[in-house]
Amino acid sequence: MIKGAIFDVDGTLLDSMHIWDSIGEDYLRSLGYEPREKLNEKFKTMSLSQAAAYYRSEYGVTLSVERICAEVNGRIENFYRNEASLKPGAAEFLKRLVQKDIKLAIATATDDYLVEAALRRCGVLGLFSGLFTCAMTGRGKTEPDIYRAAAARLGTRPRETLVFEDALYALKTARADGFPTAAVYDPHEPGQKELRELADYYIEDFSSFIL
Repeated sequence: MIKGAIFDVDGTLLDSMHIWDSIGEDYLRSLGYEPREKLNEKFKTMSLSQAAAYYRSEYGVTLSVERICAEVNGRIENFYRNEASLKPGAAEFLKRLVQKDIKLAIATATDDYLVEAALRRCGVLGLFSGLFTCAMTGRGKTEPDIYRAAAARLGTRPRETLVFEDALYALKTARADGFPTAAVYDPHEPGQKELRELADYYIEDFSSFIL
């Protein structure tokens, strides 16, 4: 019996993956430089400060690393505060879970203040009993620490706590640690076939999913 649910945010609850996939190239273009490569793929392995240094060394951007980081963060913050939207049916689905006395928590790699701003604006922040980030636990989602911390806050055991993820690697981590899993479709995740095979549930649209 499911007593708790842990939700990823970007690509799972929020339709927001595109901001992360495009921010590197979009910001460079805003400075008047045209990318010579697939920057977003390269930046996936870099921190923001490393990406800023790359702008300077490879493209000749004259702004300081600190200035670049601040401007990129400002663009991201504006998106979460004013634009990011829930996936179709997500709000109603969360409310249905709460009505069934299923306790909810967030587990995300995104900074907590950004997540809080978006979910508050979308009217669902108050439905969650806890919000955990990878920065808080000191581990990324290749390790199960964040899911364990969220389940501990909910007071539920892994086997009775359903983890909702759009990313294949994160879903694998939760599943290997004994959590049942629900894969949420997002077009930015290429591993849909494996997600469908591994997950206990596969959700294409929250509007038509019944737990």
